[in-house]
Amino acid sequence: MAHLTPFIAALTVDLSQIGNADGEAPCVIKLLPAGTFRARDGRPAECAAWTLDGVLAAILITAADQRETRYVIDYEHQTLRSEHNGQPAPASGWFGVLEWREDGLYATDVEWTDKAAAMIVAKEYRYLSPVFTYDKQGRVTGLLHVALTNNPALDELPELQVAVLSRLISTPSTTQEDSEMDELIEQLRWLLNLPVGATADDIKTQLQKLIDQLSNGKGTAAASVDLVSLFGTQQQRIAALSANQVDPARFVSVETMRALQEQVAALTAQQHGRAVDELITAALSDGRLLAVQESWARDLGKKDLPTLQGYLATAPAIAALSTTQTQGNPPAGSVTPTLDADTLAVCSMFGNDPDAVAAVLKEKA
Repeated sequence: MAHLTPFIAALTVDLSQIGNADGEAPCVIKLLPAGTFRARDGRPAECAAWTLDGVLAAILITAADQRETRYVIDYEHQTLRSEHNGQPAPASGWFGVLEWREDGLYATDVEWTDKAAAMIVAKEYRYLSPVFTYDKQGRVTGLLHVALTNNPALDELPELQVAVLSRLISTPSTTQEDSEMDELIEQLRWLLNLPVGATADDIKTQLQKLIDQLSNGKGTAAASVDLVSLFGTQQQRIAALSANQVDPARFVSVETMRALQEQVAALTAQQHGRAVDELITAALSDGRLLAVQESWARDLGKKDLPTLQGYLATAPAIAALSTTQTQGNPPAGSVTPTLDADTLAVCSMFGNDPDAVAAVLKEKA
């Protein structure tokens, strides 16, 4: 945040010539010109020129609207001198409304004292000298007050036909204390990672956020917070977390976990295969599966055991295969010695007489 320094600005407007037709003091006065301007004594030294535009003027107008007291117009800057000479600083007038126009900043509601109005009409005072602040780039940042004066030191642009800005009356612009404050602000900007243009309010806001984070929200209400202690506490917590590392003895390695997973998978597959074998053996023995279906049943069981189980649960058992003592083969001396187990199973499923089928086959043979 650039240090703001008060300077005296004297716009040499001829007040008697801009009064109304009745010879009264003007109630609308120009305070500062638009654009860039300098003093003929070489000021400002900190920048190329002073600057005022519509954007900067809007800030001044907003500040005027928010003021609870009106701006004072004194005599010969006695408001600045009174601290040194001990003399009173009577007002010559007051105003509170600012307005930006194409050629500069105006006060539009000036109230003069009777004494000041008489001197203006009599041309005993003819010029105005506003006191304003500016930053290191020369941008006008604030309006403090105004004085009646007869000692202007600057000429405004010729087309404006007035002179601007008188000599500096306030204390020197740069002091050791101001320099130290600027250095402190720069360091705080660096510490808080703020941009170069960050103001004191920005720094204060960011500091408060940091305090709240470090103190878990308890720093806001505290009268003072020891940031060094807070940083130390946070560092101790970080060190404690770093020291509390994972104990390898309490955990297994990735390789061990993979080996266990492979063993579990192998056992699961073995158990699954055993279940399929048991199902198919039982189904073959009671006729729910034919020998030609065994390969299909095993493939299905490997892929989808529940589906195989569901199929076998509803498949009808073939009595000829489950009750014969010859395991589906014809007994000795039977008229159907040529029928094998599969043919007998088909005969049973379709209700055909095995002897009749055997006889037909025998005739064809």
